[in-house]
Amino acid sequence: MKRKLRTIGNFVFIISLFILLFSYAMFQGGFVSWFLFFSFQPIFLYHIGLLLYPMKGWKVTRTVSRYIAQAGSEVTITVNIKRSIPFPLYYCICEDVFSDTLELIDNRQNKYQHFDDPEKLKVNRKMKKVIFPSFKRTFSFSYNLKDIPRGEHFFYGIRIRTGDVFGFVKKDQMYSVSDQLLVYPNERPIELKEQVSSYEQGSTSNSFLNLKQTNIAAGIREYMPGDKFSWIDWKQSARTNTLMTKEFEQEKSTELLLVLDACNHKNMNYLAFEAAVELSFSLVKVFQQRATPVELITIGKKNKSFPLQSEITANESVRQHLTKIQPSGDSEFTSSFSEMLHHLNNKSSLIIITVHLDHLIIDKVKKWRQQTPNISIVLITSSGEITTMLHKQIQQLELFGTIVEVLTEKELVENPVEVSL
Repeated sequence: MKRKLRTIGNFVFIISLFILLFSYAMFQGGFVSWFLFFSFQPIFLYHIGLLLYPMKGWKVTRTVSRYIAQAGSEVTITVNIKRSIPFPLYYCICEDVFSDTLELIDNRQNKYQHFDDPEKLKVNRKMKKVIFPSFKRTFSFSYNLKDIPRGEHFFYGIRIRTGDVFGFVKKDQMYSVSDQLLVYPNERPIELKEQVSSYEQGSTSNSFLNLKQTNIAAGIREYMPGDKFSWIDWKQSARTNTLMTKEFEQEKSTELLLVLDACNHKNMNYLAFEAAVELSFSLVKVFQQRATPVELITIGKKNKSFPLQSEITANESVRQHLTKIQPSGDSEFTSSFSEMLHHLNNKSSLIIITVHLDHLIIDKVKKWRQQTPNISIVLITSSGEITTMLHKQIQQLELFGTIVEVLTEKELVENPVEVSL
């Protein structure tokens, strides 16, 4: 409606200007007045033609150099415009309209230098380009999206504005050109440092990273990266023409539960959550390389579980989920996880990755240890948020035999990231 009113207003303005010049020539007379009137005729005809010139018939397409990328990488966008009538246009302002999720910078581990002030990583990515098409039927423009953040990003359409030299006539048209860019989380190199946790009763120690022991062989399976060569069953490998490895009792029963706290905590630092997602994604890769049975659980508005094996489809579902996940839900992490833990079988090891630590977790750890003996908590926070109260909470958890690893910007900017579990 506004576009129609603006077109009518421009048309009335051009006709009024024509009538004004004609009236001036009629009443004034003379060479100068008529010269001005006839000199205005080409401009008048051009403005009328521009008002009637249809822009809906333009064919506008967008090409993305790659539709799947990794956080921190660069993507090139090319917009191609084709029109059937080569009406002369002085300029075109082309704007690519996309989601606000792209208005963040992800320069990989360097982004954690701004842990205390994440607002510095927000940018205004308004992509506008001025083109002078003249009589050209086809024209295009390209731009680069650098340091793209993790997530699912949408391109909605392309808006094109044009007009005359004097600004009397202005036209714009929105073209629906939808595209989707999927940006996987950055995979960080992890250096695991093994710690030993003690049970509350007795002096027995248990290490949950050392999951592979050569006990009684219970079966065979296909060889996976990380298996020892001494486990290979050469007879079965020769029969099936595929490398087969022995499967042991302890290997079958040992399971690791990796939990990502995706609840929307108050005053959450989004950089801390990005680090939690990257760490979860990287740890999954590390444990799979070690052929360790691991199950990933994300706790948020909707809890999701991913029992991870060697299948490519399972790995891709985790990658897709961690790409799109955002903090959600108002419920407490401890209550949501406790409800889910009741439906799970006993796990030998539990790793919780969170950006928030409070007294509720301390109260729940004692109950969780009855079902899961080995618990490790990875807390991601900035060094400025480590208070005396937080130190006391960490000490209480360690008294219960829970290992607490605190990762700040000092550790996150390093490659590889050292994690003690």
